[in-house]
Amino acid sequence: MKYIHTNIVSKDWQKLSKFYQDVFQCRPILPQRDYSGEFIETVVGIPGVHVVGEHLALPGYGNADEPTLEIFTYSIPGKQEPLKVNDCGFAHICFLVEKGTIPVLLDKIVEHGGSILSTFPKGKMAEQFCVYTRDPNGNIIEIHY
Repeated sequence: MKYIHTNIVSKDWQKLSKFYQDVFQCRPILPQRDYSGEFIETVVGIPGVHVVGEHLALPGYGNADEPTLEIFTYSIPGKQEPLKVNDCGFAHICFLVEKGTIPVLLDKIVEHGGSILSTFPKGKMAEQFCVYTRDPNGNIIEIHY
């Protein structure tokens, strides 16, 4: 058994994919996905659905058999309510980074449409080991250092 991917559904898969590429150095894996018809309707259980998107290779892996982020847009959207860190279900993904890169990375997240959840008392960031952020869709990302 092995882990393959995590799927993120987005209203705009291209914008969200670009966020993960620009901020976290994920790489697109071709081909892009474009599913419609009986196959995808049967798999996801939604009649008439059309799904488009792509897989992104995660940073820190170098082989062709690496886990990916699968970012899709559905023609028939579901509800979207941003999760909180303590909600049940898949709560967040996490990236390990070098501690000195945190300020630049946090700026990059905000510049690319994300937001910062964690706050630190002045001068206390050095005592922390992680920061919680959100991508442009509101999904929670932990930055671990």
